[in-house]
Amino acid sequence: MIPVHSSLILLVALSKLCNTAPAVSSGSITESVSAIPSSTDSAALSVTTVPFASTDPNEPLWNIDSPDSAPSPVRGSLGASIIGPDNIPMDLENADLFAPPTSDNGDTGNSKWPFALSHNRLQTGGWARQENIDVMPIATAMASVDMRLEAGAIRELHWHKTSEWAYVLKGTSQITAVDTEGRNFIANVRAGDLWFFPPGIPHSIQATGDDPDGTEFLLIFDDGAFSEDSTFLLTDWLAHVPAEVISKNFQVNNSEAFAHIPDKELYIFPSVVPPDDQQAPISPQGTIPQSYAFSLSSLNATQLSGGSVKIVDSTIFPISTTIAAAEVTVEPGAMRELHWHPTMDEWSFFLEGTGRVTVFASQSNARTFNYQAGDIGYVPTAMGHYVENTGNTTLRFLEIFNSDRFQDISLNQWLALTPPSLVKAHLNLDDETIAQLSKTKPIVIG
Repeated sequence: MIPVHSSLILLVALSKLCNTAPAVSSGSITESVSAIPSSTDSAALSVTTVPFASTDPNEPLWNIDSPDSAPSPVRGSLGASIIGPDNIPMDLENADLFAPPTSDNGDTGNSKWPFALSHNRLQTGGWARQENIDVMPIATAMASVDMRLEAGAIRELHWHKTSEWAYVLKGTSQITAVDTEGRNFIANVRAGDLWFFPPGIPHSIQATGDDPDGTEFLLIFDDGAFSEDSTFLLTDWLAHVPAEVISKNFQVNNSEAFAHIPDKELYIFPSVVPPDDQQAPISPQGTIPQSYAFSLSSLNATQLSGGSVKIVDSTIFPISTTIAAAEVTVEPGAMRELHWHPTMDEWSFFLEGTGRVTVFASQSNARTFNYQAGDIGYVPTAMGHYVENTGNTTLRFLEIFNSDRFQDISLNQWLALTPPSLVKAHLNLDDETIAQLSKTKPIVIG
């Protein structure tokens, strides 16, 4: 039993507490409820736990055409000028690394590698430069080679442990191959077209005379640790086989028949221009049933509000079982929408124009990169990103995946196909904005 004097003290304390508490009028309750859309009454709004995200502009502060005085690691009240030595051309190319958007945060791996920084292997008749995990550690799923052959020059007969996917940048390349059944193949592959060789398939590449400069092409291998220097080459192999074994293998009795085999690999070497109508020897086993070449240049692009896209994977290029790709154009002011790829890394190559990409790596980690023609980009599996045209000309680039199918998830489509009350509860969007969400993938937004 509580003593009487204790009860009085408790009542006084409660009375004081009630008198000092702020009064809640019926009008203030009405205002509070009316501020919440009726369709989300049961959902907690994000503003109850966190502040709104900033809507301040975060555009690049300069571009590659800006004067040398433009780059400065200052954005608003953040940063300070450089007073020591500085590589200004690099600053001009990388505005969003030098003065990052305030939306960047934390840390992600480096998602940019310019082929201009790759060591170039110079040969009589051409050259080759590569990118792999040695120079771009984040790119674990794919590696690449940029190769140039003068007219008539040959990338000698060889094979790889990985598959080889190629996009012809300029000129025409004549390719040959023989499969495990002894079926052979020959084709001329022109600018904008593709080829694909499965692992272990022996093949060759030769520049035709269609272009007096020869040909240049981009090679993609489905292993980030791949090195072009570890290719299995015909001349390198035979230079390391005893001469009598070579004669026995080919059942040739003339001891001088193989006396002029090179004593080391040729790799790339000059030769005469092949005829456009050159035919492969007739094979008793026939020709390869699935073409190793694909005419991407003649594929009709899907026209979009801000550009276009061509998608090629095993559904239309059946032999290409480990590489899928998209060729994308983005007009000035447009962007490749916010999206991610659910099961595969994206290796990208910028063909024309300038753009920027922000990679969202979860746990508040995001970083923005700027790209020019000749640059490689890389986004690991499931990381959110976009590609924005930051220039005054068309941006054109390749998206390439270590997969037999092209797949992506559109942020716009995801939200459009999610119950509106859920979307409102997360983002506080109004009904008009919800209605504008696209139930089909925009892909490139104008």
